[in-house]
Amino acid sequence: MRPEGDGFVVIDLLGREISDPLDWFAAEELLEETGLRYLAEPFQLERADGSPLRVRLTEVSTRRIRVKKDDYGDITASLVEYELPWPLPAELRPLA
Repeated sequence: MRPEGDGFVVIDLLGREISDPLDWFAAEELLEETGLRYLAEPFQLERADGSPLRVRLTEVSTRRIRVKKDDYGDITASLVEYELPWPLPAELRPLA
């Protein structure tokens, strides 16, 4: 959470603001409701050539975001990873 005026803006682990300023208890409640499930969802990465790639998050910190090409659980698939800056860059977005 980030203080703003008399309230607090809720920020998820990807660095996205997910609320307007709220009082402390409402902000904590929103954090609890949001949880971490969004980290397990597929994302779409727009590569440098403009082509989209379905990816999964593998690491999130305030230093970087790492993703891998979604291999749908195939243990024989080659690992293709990308390292991105934090907060969530525009080329990485939740899969619609």
